[in-house]
Amino acid sequence: MTQRVRKAVFPVGGLGTRFLPATKAMPKEMLPVVDKPLIQYAVEEAHAAGIEQFIFVTGRSKTAIEDHFDLSYELETTMRERGKDAQIREVNSWMPEPGQIAFTRQQKPLGLGHAVLCARHLIGDEPFAVLLADDLILSDRPCLAQMVAAYAKTGGNMVAVEEVPREHTSRYGILDIAKDDGKLVTVKGVVEKPEPAKAPSTLSIIGRYILEPLVFEHLSHLGKGAGGEIQLTDALAELIKDKRPFYGLRFEGKRFDCGDKAGFFEANIAFALNRKDMAPAVKKILQAYR
Repeated sequence: MTQRVRKAVFPVGGLGTRFLPATKAMPKEMLPVVDKPLIQYAVEEAHAAGIEQFIFVTGRSKTAIEDHFDLSYELETTMRERGKDAQIREVNSWMPEPGQIAFTRQQKPLGLGHAVLCARHLIGDEPFAVLLADDLILSDRPCLAQMVAAYAKTGGNMVAVEEVPREHTSRYGILDIAKDDGKLVTVKGVVEKPEPAKAPSTLSIIGRYILEPLVFEHLSHLGKGAGGEIQLTDALAELIKDKRPFYGLRFEGKRFDCGDKAGFFEANIAFALNRKDMAPAVKKILQAYR
């Protein structure tokens, strides 16, 4: 029987230099898409997939994330005095329960693999999810929920994937495919940021993972990889060498790269157009710039 995925890791220790000066004093994960920060979308997606424990791997100057997932008594008191009970419920409705959130520090910026390794003692010996807030997905059914449903049938390890232009393979972890049924692919290898001519496919990993705890063993022994960092992709390659089951899921939905300024801007437009309370006004604004 496949063990249920109860825990999720959110690596949020990055500096967000591509969004300076906005991120000089504010974590990039707190940048808002319409009226919610990126990290809240990720947490809500995890909650909708049945995640019960939310583990944040933070760095310096990330206290705003901790404050966001805590009660604000001053704000609630002021809003209650003004009769804004509906807004209080809206602010608190998505909050995890007490004891469901944990924070741990990544003291040095040594890459995504290192960030995941920092959560090892909080994960223990069970499968877990990893969500990167930079990858924001607009879908009818949350991406991680799609993955959890597929994982219940396959077990093993799973990543969310999408096709990218071949000229962009050097930006992503790319799958080497053994079998492809159109939605789920069986993976025989992964390559971190290959040059287009050397890429085994154009199917790229995006920021959603379900991993076996064995990945920690590989992460703890890896040296620095691409970019001088400990790469999660390198540990995934070791899992495959160990003959551990490994799959890629073509998810349903639209992914926005919110680590990129243009992608972040597009996400704001798309999410606003997806809201009944905002779509008419946004369409009118966009028409004015045609």
